[in-house]
Amino acid sequence: MKRTLSPSAVRLPRADARHRFASTRATRPPYARMIKIHELIAAGKFPNCSMLADVFEVSYKTVQRDIDFMRDQMLLPIDYDSCQRGFHYTKPVGSFPTVNITQGEVVALLVAQKALEQYQGTAFEKPLRTAFEKMTSALRDEISISLEDLGRAFSFRPLGSAEQDLAVFNVLAEALMSSRTLEFDYHGLKKNKSERRRIEPYHLGCINNQWYLVGLDLQRGKLRTFALTRLSRPKVLKQTFRKPENFSLPEMMKGSFMAFETSETQTVRIRLDDFAARLASERTWHKSQQLKPLPGGGAELTLTVGLAPDLENWILGWGSHAVVLEPESLREQIAATARTMALQYQRQR
Repeated sequence: MKRTLSPSAVRLPRADARHRFASTRATRPPYARMIKIHELIAAGKFPNCSMLADVFEVSYKTVQRDIDFMRDQMLLPIDYDSCQRGFHYTKPVGSFPTVNITQGEVVALLVAQKALEQYQGTAFEKPLRTAFEKMTSALRDEISISLEDLGRAFSFRPLGSAEQDLAVFNVLAEALMSSRTLEFDYHGLKKNKSERRRIEPYHLGCINNQWYLVGLDLQRGKLRTFALTRLSRPKVLKQTFRKPENFSLPEMMKGSFMAFETSETQTVRIRLDDFAARLASERTWHKSQQLKPLPGGGAELTLTVGLAPDLENWILGWGSHAVVLEPESLREQIAATARTMALQYQRQR
């Protein structure tokens, strides 16, 4: 049965409390507060909510929640002694429950902190940093790893990362989280000018260092994907909507190579020379990929994807190191693009 914490008139003098526990101010995360509460109880100090609220400079109810959590979630044997007017342990407690972490896990956490840099300027930056601080606050012991050394040892260098307008991003996030209809100007790749679009936003996703908004285009009656870099003047409308329960981004994008959604998939076979085969084997380009070594050298890469511009651009990026074997329509498209490129170079001589 859940106990109700009893108030107590026993208080430490404010000056004395600040002198003895100056390091436990309200800026400390809850985990650090609970560690100090544990230490006081284990030492037989019989702390109570009033005294602890004074020490930490937080509200009485905040301390109540801390102790409730320690007792009900951490299963610490805390009880209230009405004679001593404070809390005590009903049985010995060896140590406060802490997070055990290896050196490798510490490095992984620090690398994750470096990875947060790619979210600077987005609505995710602050909550991600807060979450990271909460995780690391649970580590009691000091960690002797230099952040300066870490910066020299690890880095992230995303290629072609797009700068996002934070104001635009926040408006889209607001519409998404409140399930409200959204209007914005959108400049399609093949359009000469922007046009006003109205959608029901379903999802924001980062694909290949580029943010995209997925939603139901109300004018076209179909799901569409919009690059945030080509989106401007967003406005959240009053109309609300309910996202379909069967909406699934993985299902929607299962046939996509990167960001372009496609309705049909095809088997794509590409012959790679030795150079390209070694590079291709080092990464997972698509979950359907299969790489088969060829007797004469090189390898054959097989994908089950939809035919879209991002796939074509990726194949062209291999240059002469890759040849499309099938489907024939893709082979002809790549060949036609290669001929056009060659003519452009010839004309510039």
